[in-house]
Amino acid sequence: MATATATGRKYIDCSEFPSDSNCTLKISGKEDEVLPVAAQHAAAVHGHEDTPELRDQLRQMLKDE
Repeated sequence: MATATATGRKYIDCSEFPSDSNCTLKISGKEDEVLPVAAQHAAAVHGHEDTPELRDQLRQMLKDE
């Protein structure tokens, strides 16, 4: 059985970044699963525009699970 690290699972945790809403959402999975969901969340909840630049910033914030 593969470990979480071997499968390349990543996460992004809103509680690690300052926001007016004090958001505590944590999204985890493979990078190609996490990135679009994180971009949708950033747009819908935090008012960011879902752009390639935002996705690049989010990709840099991903951490190994």
